[in-house]
Amino acid sequence: MAPPVRYCIPGERLCNLEEGSPGSGTYTRHGYIFSSLAGCLMKSSENGALPVVSVMRETESQLLPDVGAIVTCKVSSINSRFAKVHILYVGSTPLKNSFRGTIRKEDIRATEKDKVEIYKSFRPGDIVLAKVISLGDAQSNYLLTTAENELGVVVAHSESGVQMVPISWCEMQCPKTHTKEFRKVARVQPEFLQT
Repeated sequence: MAPPVRYCIPGERLCNLEEGSPGSGTYTRHGYIFSSLAGCLMKSSENGALPVVSVMRETESQLLPDVGAIVTCKVSSINSRFAKVHILYVGSTPLKNSFRGTIRKEDIRATEKDKVEIYKSFRPGDIVLAKVISLGDAQSNYLLTTAENELGVVVAHSESGVQMVPISWCEMQCPKTHTKEFRKVARVQPEFLQT
C-alpha cells in the first residue's frame, strides 16, 4: 500500500536540515526546510544519503491567452453582430480547457468594416486563426480579431462535409461539389503549417 500523500502550503515547516536536504519547491531558514509551493511533499533518498525534500504541484500551470497572442479557435455560433468561438490553442500549445472568445463584426477585416457580413466570413465548425485584443471581464469572453491577412479561416467544411480549399482571400471551394462559399480566408504563415 502506498504511503498517504502529505499536502503542504507555502511557508509550512517540513523538517530540519539534519533530516533532509532542500529540493525544488522548498527553501531553508534558521536550520529548517520550508515549502515555497502548495503541493505534495516528496522525499527521495539515494545511496543512503540524506533524503531530498521537495514539493511538487499536482498539475502543470495552465497556459492562458494573453493580449497579442495568436490563438486557434473553433467557431461555435454566429449572429449578425459577432461570432462566438472556443479557443483551443495558444500559439502551437493545446489548452487543457477551452476558453470562450468573441470576434465582433468590426474586428473581422481591416478594411471596409461597414460591408462585413458575419455569415460571409465564418460558419459554425470553422477553425480560425485570430489574435487576442482584449481579455474581457468575468462575464464576457476574450475579444479576438482577424483583421490581418495572416488571420482568418484555416479549415472549413462544405455542406457535403468535405474540407474546402481556399481559392481567394474571401472564398473557399468544395473539391467534391465545386460549390464556392464565402469566408474570411487566412493566408497561413509557414510557422502555423504542420509538416
